[in-house]
Amino acid sequence: INDCNPVSLQDTDFKEWKLVVQEIVRFLKADTAFMNIRPLRYSLVLDPHPDVLPHVAAPVARKNLRLQDAVLSSYHHNEVKFSELTLDTFRMLQCLEWEPSGSFYLSAGGKSGQNGALGSSPINHSQDIADPTLPPNPRKAVLYRPSLTHFIAVLATICEELPPDGVLLVYLSASGGTTGHTLSLSGSATGINTAENITRDFQSHTIHSDGTSTSSMSSPSNSPNPSASQKKGDCISYHTGCLQFGNRGTGGLNCIYPSDLIPFTRRPLFIIIESDASEVFKASAISGAEKGERAALLLSPNCSFPIGSSDASRHSVGSLFTIFLTAPLQAFCLLLGISGSDIEMDTYKHAESLLSSSLNDWGLKLATSDNVDPVWAQILGDPFLRRFLLRFIFCRAVLTLFVQTYNKEEFHPECMPALPDAVSPRTSASQTAVVQLAKLFHATKRFVFTEAIPLPDHKNSGTRS
Repeated sequence: INDCNPVSLQDTDFKEWKLVVQEIVRFLKADTAFMNIRPLRYSLVLDPHPDVLPHVAAPVARKNLRLQDAVLSSYHHNEVKFSELTLDTFRMLQCLEWEPSGSFYLSAGGKSGQNGALGSSPINHSQDIADPTLPPNPRKAVLYRPSLTHFIAVLATICEELPPDGVLLVYLSASGGTTGHTLSLSGSATGINTAENITRDFQSHTIHSDGTSTSSMSSPSNSPNPSASQKKGDCISYHTGCLQFGNRGTGGLNCIYPSDLIPFTRRPLFIIIESDASEVFKASAISGAEKGERAALLLSPNCSFPIGSSDASRHSVGSLFTIFLTAPLQAFCLLLGISGSDIEMDTYKHAESLLSSSLNDWGLKLATSDNVDPVWAQILGDPFLRRFLLRFIFCRAVLTLFVQTYNKEEFHPECMPALPDAVSPRTSASQTAVVQLAKLFHATKRFVFTEAIPLPDHKNSGTRS
């Protein structure tokens, strides 16, 4: 220590540690106690045990898949992160783990003292924290600003090791590769047809069903019409059909196109896209071009409704779509402008019970539906993927009925393939799920309901989902 140069220590190490402290402070400020009222992990106290999930009929579910691996990657300019762990991937990471429920936790309540110690007997934490009746946690790979080659190498390695009944979850959260800026529409504007531009953008990334590939060898920046113009209501963005996982100056090295995922559809994929360019994953980029297994896709809205006082709110709380998938009730409250200091615990617990009941009802409808797509039917037996899907249904219902996003499809999430009509946002069951929560928070006027929705008594509801 005495031999260290004070000047170099101050100029390098001090600045680095100062940045680390700033990142930690910002991260903890965003990851509030309100966001963690309910564990993000899969809890057997709050969520149904895998053994009691509704059984899907064999003709519908051709096989039962289990989540084995997950690739989580997020990059947004100035997003909340600590080192290479962003807030969105941190929440997704927790949602893919079991909440500890072994003998260590079962006995902790009665034996722990003031300092949390468990007496004098030694504890084997590796054995007693985990529940031996549960399968192991899915393996997870967190990638921050990956290059395309690194991303593909990770996917290839995982797919090579995936068991026959395994499914790979791919979570990508990034802005679309743009040639312009996201704008707020004021007055009249004209734009080129979105579908035509998306098709043009994929001409250099086309993979045909017969296994051949074509490439025009043209870059988006040199194309005569380089950008897809998205014109929808109050949201306009110009993107080149990819997700940007790095600085725009790096060109295509950090760009991930939907067609980059097609070779890996030889194995079952569960894909979650959180981006303002999510629609490019819907434009016949993956669906219908798979190489063996049809992929399941959950797509965020192209335009995210601002939560908080400014459009920059995603930089302080994370993606609203990701919050709906990881902490749905907190997302509902944030959408209404309700924070932890504005809610009573009794109200929150009642709301949690109502939401659990609604999610469980949707799960039962999917399991018993005769027209549920096999892509969804084969993952309903996996507790992690099932929970993501049910929370997506809730997110879609809320944003579809919300006054400020009503009839504005650019603010609504989508999925591929389509889900049965029984769980669509405008059904009586879906509207009932939303109106019950809205009434509890005195916010029924913030939503548009198409019919008089009865309010059943759920005071004694203890259903878990």
